[in-house]
Amino acid sequence: MTMIFGVPLAVFMGQLMLGLINGAFYALLSLGLAVIFGLLKIVNFAHGAQYMLGAFAALLGLQYLGLNYWVALLVVPLVVGGLGMLIERTLLRRIAHLDHLYGLLLTFGLALIFEGTLINFFGVSGSSYPTPTALEGGLNLGFMFLPTYRAWVLVAALVVCLGTWFIIERTRLGAYLRAGTENSALMQAFGVNVPLLITLTYGFGVALAAFAGVLAAPLYPVSPTMGSSLLIVVFAVVVIGGMGSILGAILTGLSMGLIEGLTKVYYPEAANTVIFLVMILVLLLRPSGLFGKEA
Repeated sequence: MTMIFGVPLAVFMGQLMLGLINGAFYALLSLGLAVIFGLLKIVNFAHGAQYMLGAFAALLGLQYLGLNYWVALLVVPLVVGGLGMLIERTLLRRIAHLDHLYGLLLTFGLALIFEGTLINFFGVSGSSYPTPTALEGGLNLGFMFLPTYRAWVLVAALVVCLGTWFIIERTRLGAYLRAGTENSALMQAFGVNVPLLITLTYGFGVALAAFAGVLAAPLYPVSPTMGSSLLIVVFAVVVIGGMGSILGAILTGLSMGLIEGLTKVYYPEAANTVIFLVMILVLLLRPSGLFGKEA
């Protein structure tokens, strides 16, 4: 039997793959947070709840409307993103001129409202979402068995993350977004509708969270508390990568998932805290984050 540092190869690779899957979710959620904070300077504490709403919308859409997984993957981010746009227009815009703390408190309150409402109707026990028929089964790689759905999640998350990075950093639309948030008066003088850009940006960040929620539904129990347990980890990932860094959110999310997976192999007791230990080290050595800009 092939061993890697005293651990069977199949176990090692299995945990590595689980780490990559978790890292894909960390990357997607961190990306949404980084987009919202980096462009709008809003600390969106409702992000975990919006991830949970994506999973719940997919589940309820299947149960009551017959929406299959592929339809939900397209429709749910649009619906939840639309809810995010409504929140930005009616609530966040009213406090945009105030300190960031007010936005954090408002979004934290919204998260509690979303979570409490769903707990009241559905309880705290999780519900299962069926794996799409086309993605059932798995691939025998010789040294491990890779479920097809987990491979799909990894590929889909990477495509969305890299596509988002390309749009924001390498296209004219991304240039308008960055310029509109840095000097809104100048952009409005050139005829750019900056308030609409801000609303669309927040809605897009929320849609990313909902997309991650739909991807997660067949993997994890769908419950009202599924977002709150993940949010703190995702915030730690964002801090490590650098607040507002798009590329930092993607690379750090994937790498922290791998580190977490390897820790489960060699020292399981520290698996739930290793990301926070890395965050403390980064804050001590480079407070702006690994990819953030020095103030």
